[in-house]
Amino acid sequence: MKPRQVTRQRQRPLGANFWRLWSSSGLSNLADGIFQVALPLIAIRYTQSPTAIAGLSFALALPWLLFALQAGALADRVDRRKIMFWSNTARALVLVALVPAVATGAAAIWLLYAAALLLGTSETLYDTSAQSILPQLVDRDQLSRANSRLYAAELTANQFVGPPLGGLLVAAGLVLAVATPAGLWFAAVALLLLLRGSFRVERIGRTTLRADIAEGLRFLWHNRVLRSLAVLTGLFNLATNATFAVLVLHLVGPSSAAGLSDAGYGILLTALAVGSLLGSFVAPWVERRLGRSLSLALSMIGGAVMVGVPAATADPYLIGAGFVVGGVTTVIWNVIAVSLRQRIAPDRLLGRVNSGYRLVAWGTRPLGAAVGGALGQLFGLRLVFGVAAMLMLAMLMGMTGLTNSALDAAERTGDPADDTDNG
Repeated sequence: MKPRQVTRQRQRPLGANFWRLWSSSGLSNLADGIFQVALPLIAIRYTQSPTAIAGLSFALALPWLLFALQAGALADRVDRRKIMFWSNTARALVLVALVPAVATGAAAIWLLYAAALLLGTSETLYDTSAQSILPQLVDRDQLSRANSRLYAAELTANQFVGPPLGGLLVAAGLVLAVATPAGLWFAAVALLLLLRGSFRVERIGRTTLRADIAEGLRFLWHNRVLRSLAVLTGLFNLATNATFAVLVLHLVGPSSAAGLSDAGYGILLTALAVGSLLGSFVAPWVERRLGRSLSLALSMIGGAVMVGVPAATADPYLIGAGFVVGGVTTVIWNVIAVSLRQRIAPDRLLGRVNSGYRLVAWGTRPLGAAVGGALGQLFGLRLVFGVAAMLMLAMLMGMTGLTNSALDAAERTGDPADDTDNG
């Protein structure tokens, strides 16, 4: 049997349900982009400690360590649209509850920590179901194109429009910066109601939640390609979270190296969005022309440029150029890795495989934030950026097994491709 060809994709319509999901995802990610920039800008009103600021990133990411596996099991048991609906509703309500404290000046750093933890928990549930629902909306040979379109919308909203808008809203008033993303999450929920059909995976027999989780972890562990991608993505996220957890201290305020304003910081982050948006359009083309293996290696080099430039300079133009490069290559990595995961894992296991993958890949985010804060506190911020870049370059040595033939074989069979480990 010949390997499934993914280099050419028929341009069949993606369908009305896909575009409804696309619209909802865009609004949801716009809310994310606004609040993720607004949160540290609000927090620096209360503290200038690198550890305390980085702790907010830790709180946002911690639920991926605590609840990722349970979220995946639920995504394979419950209608995936309903999980997305209630998760976004919960995120909106958290911010609605935060508005009075911000309006009256009663907000404190501990309250921001609590909000971040609740938002991170809802995000864990939402994102796991969102990635798992896509193969129920489009054919498998359309996944790379569908993922690239989703990334275009998500990244435009999350990184291109959201960051500068978040900075401007903080400058205009803290209440606006909190209330606006709440309204956007409610709008995203309304669009999810337009999705037609049931998105619950059929199950045969009754099993325990623990048995379901174990089945998904076994599939992930015994598939060498997925396991390697999860570990590499985890190290990548550790490096980027260490960097971005303390970046605001390096760039914002009169005592920082760059002296940017709140709005200027948001505008700088749009450079990452420009690169990400470009990457979302070129990813399928790069995958076809270079092959998936070389594309993944170049993505890691681009990531090293992105996090390493602030170690050498505080010039916002040079940092912005590095962000453009990193944005392009990060999206290329994501489109290839996510599409592979969606093709390799059977639909009945996809939620659990996604959650196990993200436990490894995203569970390092709170660790990265903690490491970035500690290193910045003890040795200075530039060291954080330099160490992150060196880690990414070292990761190239871990990609030797991710050849094009290995990726094709894993995708063709959908079975654990671990012959070397099993003798």
